[in-house]
Amino acid sequence: MHRILVVGAGVGGLAAAHRLRQRLEPEDEIVVLDQRNAHTFWPSLLWILSGTRHSDDVSRPLAALRERRLKVVQAEVSAVDPTSVCVTADGRAWTGDALVLAPGAELDPSGIPGLEEGGHNLYTVAGSESAFRVLESLTHGQVVVLIASVPFKCPAAPYEAAMLVDGYLRRRRRRSAVTVSVWAAEAAPMGVAGPAISQAVVEAVAQRGIDYHPDERVEHVDPGRRRIRFQSGTEVEYDLLIYVPPHRVPQLAVQSGMAPADGWVQVDRRTLETRWDRVWAIGDVTGITLPSGKLLPKAGVFAHRQGEVVADRIAAALAGQSEGPTFDGQGECFIEMGGGVAGFARGNFYAEPMPVVRAFRPGRHWHLAKLAFERSWWSQWW
Repeated sequence: MHRILVVGAGVGGLAAAHRLRQRLEPEDEIVVLDQRNAHTFWPSLLWILSGTRHSDDVSRPLAALRERRLKVVQAEVSAVDPTSVCVTADGRAWTGDALVLAPGAELDPSGIPGLEEGGHNLYTVAGSESAFRVLESLTHGQVVVLIASVPFKCPAAPYEAAMLVDGYLRRRRRRSAVTVSVWAAEAAPMGVAGPAISQAVVEAVAQRGIDYHPDERVEHVDPGRRRIRFQSGTEVEYDLLIYVPPHRVPQLAVQSGMAPADGWVQVDRRTLETRWDRVWAIGDVTGITLPSGKLLPKAGVFAHRQGEVVADRIAAALAGQSEGPTFDGQGECFIEMGGGVAGFARGNFYAEPMPVVRAFRPGRHWHLAKLAFERSWWSQWW
């Protein structure tokens, strides 16, 4: 019998675990460790913000995965020893034949004074719900969507959030009394995908009357006065602040020696292998440098495919095979634009010297395609 340890039940971790279950023998044990009791489909948080989803719609209990013959350990992982392929959780040490590290990135709103108290975290269920409650009652004023720092996961999400807020206000005939703006710590939207994609997003935002302010790094938020101060000296008032918090490498990866405190876990960009034997890392916890010198975006589509590649490589290794599939850097994403319309982009992020990404004409069909993707996500695993 073999035991495979998967740390993290996000997109990448579950993709790896399910693929391993398909590839390995019934007696082989696949252990998924996560302190949360549910898996959340993060793309649907945008629909919570726009009032078309509730918290129960976007999450499923991890305990249900036991019916898929996965062993679920709901406990905080306190230590990882990559040398011995050992994980400690809730006082118990789990040793495996392989380890897949997929804890994601840690969200750290406390890194900006006043941010957590003064705004609503777009990347949590609670934050999206509370933001919608304010939006529901907002009849006039200013909505600010803030990107606090880079890198951050789901690069399109804050721009989608601004367009969905715009669409919600227009449906309720309040848009003329409410300004919507995006203040970003990055130089351009989805910059790693190339200037054409960035410009397409900028134009989509501008067409909706949303003000865009790039290269603005937040210094602090004053919740009492509802003001944001940026390092440039600019100050902005708001009535609703929706923010993307700073992201950092999980302390678990730092304490294990797998990542520096100010960086990410380094892996082979094709195989996702770390420098430790039988240890792989996937998804947002990794830092993969592209030929352009920029990092591969932190996005679920990459974590998903990386998880499947790693699972296939582990299965091949256990079967005594020296080769396995590799991750090719292909990815795509939907871009919600409000009003039942979405865009879509797809491309090769490993292309040299720059990623080659194509944006398709926005339309209702892409929005319907994202709805279908959401349904398929739950039906294939739960």
